[in-house]
Parts: sequence; C-alpha cells; structure tokens
Amino acid sequence: MCVYRNERSILLGPAQYIMSAVNDTKFSFAVFLLTGIPGQEHVHLWISVPFCLMFVISIVGNSVILFIIKTDPSLHEPMYIFLSMLAVTDLGLSIATIPTILGIFLFNSREISLDACFAQLFFIHFLQCTESSVLLLMAFDRFIAICDPLRYASILTPPRIAKMGFVCVLRGVAVVVPLPFLLKRFRYCRANVLSHSYCLHQDVMKMACSDITVNSIYRLFVKVLTMGLDSLLIFLSYVMILKTVLSIASHTECLRALNTCVSHLCAVVVFYTPDISLSVLHRFGKGSSPLTQILLGYITLLVPPLMNPIVYSVKSKHLRAKIIRAFFM
Repeated sequence: MCVYRNERSILLGPAQYIMSAVNDTKFSFAVFLLTGIPGQEHVHLWISVPFCLMFVISIVGNSVILFIIKTDPSLHEPMYIFLSMLAVTDLGLSIATIPTILGIFLFNSREISLDACFAQLFFIHFLQCTESSVLLLMAFDRFIAICDPLRYASILTPPRIAKMGFVCVLRGVAVVVPLPFLLKRFRYCRANVLSHSYCLHQDVMKMACSDITVNSIYRLFVKVLTMGLDSLLIFLSYVMILKTVLSIASHTECLRALNTCVSHLCAVVVFYTPDISLSVLHRFGKGSSPLTQILLGYITLLVPPLMNPIVYSVKSKHLRAKIIRAFFM
C-alpha cells in the first residue's frame, strides 16, 4: 500500500506522473510490513505455541514477583525493590512486543502503520534503556552490600531509591524521545518490509530514501551513553566487588558474598549479550544471515523477561520461600 505525493501530478499524464514520482522519490509508504520467520510461513501457527508460552511465563512470573514483594513487608529492602523495578520493565517489554509478534504468527497480520510503528519502537528502546539503568542500580546495590555493609541501610534509603528510579525513567525518555521524531521526517520509498516482527529504530531507518547520517550517529550516541556506559560501570563495580571479596580471609564467607551476585550476573549476561550482538549485526553485518538477526532479535526481547523471574526465584531462598508459602501452602 502506498500513498503518493507529487505536486506536479495535476499537470502530467499518467505515464509522465509515474516516471516523475520514481525519479523524484516524492512518495511514501503508508504502512510497513513486518516479517515473521522467512521461509517458515507454513508453520507459523506451530511456532506461535512456544512464543505464547514464553509470553505467559514472562507475564505471570514477573507479576508474581511484583505481587510477593508488594504484599510482604519483609521484602521491602533495597535489593527486592530494585528487583521489582526490573520486573516492571520486563512486563512492559513483553506487552510492547506481544501484539505484533502474535499478530503475525497467529493471524498473519503483517501491516503496521507508521505511527504505530514509531510508537512501538519508542517503547521498546525506552524500556531497554530503563532496564539497562536498573541493572546498573542493582550492581550498585551489590557493591554497597559487599564493600560497605555497615552503611548499606543509610545509603540506600527508600526516598533515595525512589529518586534513582525516577532518574532512570527520565534518562530513558530523554534519550529515546528524539528517535521517532527523527524517523517521522523521512519519506519511506525504498522498501516497506521490515526485518523483524516488531519495529526497531535501526531497522526502520534503513527504509528511508533520505540521508540517515544524523539518525545513525544519534542512535550510536544513545547506545554508547546508555548501554555502553552502564555496562562499563557494572564491570567496574564487579572489579571492586571481586577485589573486596578476595581480601576476605574466610573461604566460606567469600563464596557466600559472591553467591549473592549470581542472579544479577545472569541477568546482565542475558540482557547485554544478545542486544550488543544484534546492534553489531545491524551496523556492520551486511553479509550476515537474516535468520541470525531475526533469532537474535527474539532472544533480545523475549529471553530476559522470561529468565529474570526464574533465575531470581531459584537463586533467592528468601523470595522462593515466600512464593511457595503464598501459592502452595
């Protein structure tokens, strides 16, 4: 479906108009077409089953985490408050991607309007940026708990945690809001078939028939300022944690201290590894397999919300005990 815009159309014949539109590229697609898994359209309905299971587990798991933390006063501690922030962002990420992914695999509904696409990519990138910030706060929490335990309660007070959470949201909005507006100024005339089942900035901007240098530079700036900086600070915090832990004389206490970081480390690896890999492929992997990009995209958006509640429920004895008591006793 295309919407053609050309002021000279009223003065030209049909053939001349078509040639003029092609030469001037003054027309724009009214919709984008999303892509499921190319070559597997005949089994999309079966592929939707694991996707549905992943979404259900993600939503139920994160909702249970939020419910338990909210209703149990003994869990109103900094570590669990940060975990509830992580659960909220994971819920938002799942909800932002559910409509288009299931729409393709269940109903073969591929069309998405430009405005809807821009809205979806805003929420996806905003929530990813916010989740990166929350993971940094959780690293800071572990750093204070291990390196300065006596001041832990005085440093991470509820008002201060609330301000930190607000700053995370504010930063995400500030850096991501320009993305849809930068895309909205383009005309999209090269193609209208996106590479994924949802909209991403780096995918949409390649469809533009205008110069995308500004978008490319700004997207790189956002990536470095948010996930790049956050991952560096998380790495430095764990260097300090490791240095502190290795100075502990008791081997048992050393292992106990490190064990409190395992869940967070798993969340960091699951979140950053596929996202960074996908960004590198979009920017430099012109000869890479499209299927690799598609699978990495699904892993980036679907696996962290799925795995985070499972990992934290398994590794946190206190949280696991509360969940078992709430639902099975």
